[in-house]
Amino acid sequence: MADLTTLNDYKAAEGINSPKDDARLNFLIPSVSELVKTYCANSFVDYYSSNKVDTLNIDWDTHIIQLTESPVNTIVSVEERNSYGDAYVTLTTGNYEYFLDSATDSIMRTTSGSTYRNWRRGPGAVRVTYKAEYSILPSDLRLAVFDLITYYLKDEHKERRSIAGASIQNQSSSSQRNNVAFPDHIKRVLDLYKNF
Repeated sequence: MADLTTLNDYKAAEGINSPKDDARLNFLIPSVSELVKTYCANSFVDYYSSNKVDTLNIDWDTHIIQLTESPVNTIVSVEERNSYGDAYVTLTTGNYEYFLDSATDSIMRTTSGSTYRNWRRGPGAVRVTYKAEYSILPSDLRLAVFDLITYYLKDEHKERRSIAGASIQNQSSSSQRNNVAFPDHIKRVLDLYKNF
């Protein structure tokens, strides 16, 4: 899947002209990209121009389903089936069969546009094909990715280091007691984009 930044973009943002750390950065950029995607439970750029398919098991009566990627840009199709052995039937907005709530990236099952109807229950009862995410990351998220790459590039994640006989002790990276996690300034931004 796509990285959240490129070597050239990172070096430009950090004012780096030397190729000295390129090999390490070429390792860190995809690793940090995957770390951010995993932490936030969102891939951010992978499904902007290609389809994402969510097949949902509906175990209880509900008229709302939550999509896995956000923000949703386009709904390609919403399909529902009565049982595991049945074929999917495509729902349409023209018939007022579903509504996309863009604020929550969820889809509501509707009838005639003014009332709700529960989704069919069962394994794989609903299948949604859609496009989501960003063509370019928001600036604050890009900055957090750059800062996280720098954090690992400069080994700031290590609390104690010795360099040429001198000892460096980094403060714990999080204000949470006994929790070595992302630095607070990075975690604050990532938490804004985290899917719970």
